Amino acid sequence: MEGVKRYLENVEPRTAALFTGAACMIGTVMVLLQKGYTQREAKAKIQKAQNRRTDSLQRAEHAVLQYNKSHPETDSALILTLSLSELTKKLQEGSLNPEEVFYSYMEKTLDLNKDLNCCTGILLESFDQMKTLDSNRKGLLYGVPVSIKENYGYKNYDSSCGVVINLDHPAKEDSVLVEVLKKQGAIPFVKTNIPQALLSYECSNPIFGQTLNPHNPLKTSGGSSGGEGALIGGGGSLLGMGSDIGGSIRLPASFCGICGFKPTPGRLSSQGLSSIYRGQKSVPSCAGPMARDVDSLALCMQALLCDHMFSLDPTVPPMPFNVQIYQSSKRLRIGYLESDGYTQPSPSMARSVREVKALLEAAGHTLVPYRHLNVEYAIVELVVKGILADGATTLLQKLEGSPVDPCLKAQIVPYALPIWLKKTLSFLLKPFFSRASVFLQGLCGVGSIQDLWKQHAAVEDYIQETIAEWRKCNIDALLCPVTGPAYNHLYCGKLSSAVSYTLLFNLLQFPAGVVPVSTVNAEDEEELKHYKGVYQDQWDKLFKQAVSGGEGLPVGVQCVTLPWQDELCLRLMKEVEQLVKQSKA
Repeated sequence: MEGVKRYLENVEPRTAALFTGAACMIGTVMVLLQKGYTQREAKAKIQKAQNRRTDSLQRAEHAVLQYNKSHPETDSALILTLSLSELTKKLQEGSLNPEEVFYSYMEKTLDLNKDLNCCTGILLESFDQMKTLDSNRKGLLYGVPVSIKENYGYKNYDSSCGVVINLDHPAKEDSVLVEVLKKQGAIPFVKTNIPQALLSYECSNPIFGQTLNPHNPLKTSGGSSGGEGALIGGGGSLLGMGSDIGGSIRLPASFCGICGFKPTPGRLSSQGLSSIYRGQKSVPSCAGPMARDVDSLALCMQALLCDHMFSLDPTVPPMPFNVQIYQSSKRLRIGYLESDGYTQPSPSMARSVREVKALLEAAGHTLVPYRHLNVEYAIVELVVKGILADGATTLLQKLEGSPVDPCLKAQIVPYALPIWLKKTLSFLLKPFFSRASVFLQGLCGVGSIQDLWKQHAAVEDYIQETIAEWRKCNIDALLCPVTGPAYNHLYCGKLSSAVSYTLLFNLLQFPAGVVPVSTVNAEDEEELKHYKGVYQDQWDKLFKQAVSGGEGLPVGVQCVTLPWQDELCLRLMKEVEQLVKQSKA
């Protein structure tokens, strides 16, 4: 019932009146979510997981203290300032050894976690792995500590996805990407926090709690790879691995001021990554790197796209990283847009695109206007109906036995409504809240296997129509906003609509990456006061509230290319990064 009350507080009065009659029924549904376990059983499992985390943190702290006592000469401050390229060079030539790098980052991570709550546990095996690295000395990531999102399989560790039902089911083996990272000499050393059930861009769950933004604790770090965003943004890791189904790499990158890359789905192996919606095919999830700079993303992709990964997972096309394309200086024809026509960008989002457009034009590239095709149709009919084709049944089943996190409650309330009520409310909302109306209709799912096949065909058609539009515009890449700046807490669950800027490229299966380019200034905040939105509805009002008070927070832009042109996407991201840096010099 609390979830219903919270939801009602954030809709228009007329909308609230329509929902009131459903409150008792939703309350019953929320109670049913507890049926998988008794509250006592759920609490015991959560406590056990928290104890494991506490134990791993304490053991790691003890090891760091012992190391610091015996190695007072280690210059951790210097090590932490090095870029990944600088660090790998020093490790390869021997001027730094893996041990001092490992302990420097372990100490920083432990300190940062006390403030941000970004870690779900230290991978204690990393201490032993660090001592036996010489066998992988030729690896591209030799001696590099790497953080991994909680849903990455690591032998003998849970991948809970923030739900109680997944606790006490440790992985029997490493995921493919963890194996490849180790083969390349990297040291996975910590798992990072995620939102409950992963299907959120907040970062909080009832097992490990809420992660805070490294730039402002009153703001969210984003999600679902929010622990990664916070840890890297705070300096506790220089390379991490996330996953992305609707912006789950790119949104934390935007909110935390780092770089994040969502490759073409299938370019990297997803074998061994846990998902709430395994088997859902309309909007594929994919793994990808997160880091401080674009060169680090490229080096990570180069390291992962190797024969070892292609051997471990033969379903991945054997396409090594094309360094020549990444390093190309060919002038490009780039489409750009300031607004997707569905969610009006915040002032800082639009300004950042305009500024980067001007820098790219001054560098000799051609920039041409671009418009997405029918965004509302794509978001509701293709994305929502695709991900929630079963009417959210699978998600609700996964939440059985779990307390529902406050960050997820507003999002879950409409999911839990019976289909007849969703349809009724959709009809009643249509005259004065059209977006909520069509969204509720989408939450009904597809209804039958035949309709699911039709939905899959519609997705294929939309992808081909978009590619044809790109061909018509004759563009090599696209420059567009990414949602930002970081939200105030508890808004993400109320604003699923605002991820349209990232979600569309998951549907299209286009590679996309985020680069930080600016910060929110006083003029942006002043302009925000006059923000109305595209639809001027309740969701637009909530978005304005969510991003308010963001002065000084990082703002990024998004670079996109056609499928399998990942290196070109990274190349554009790199150029944007360099041009912005030069403009500030």
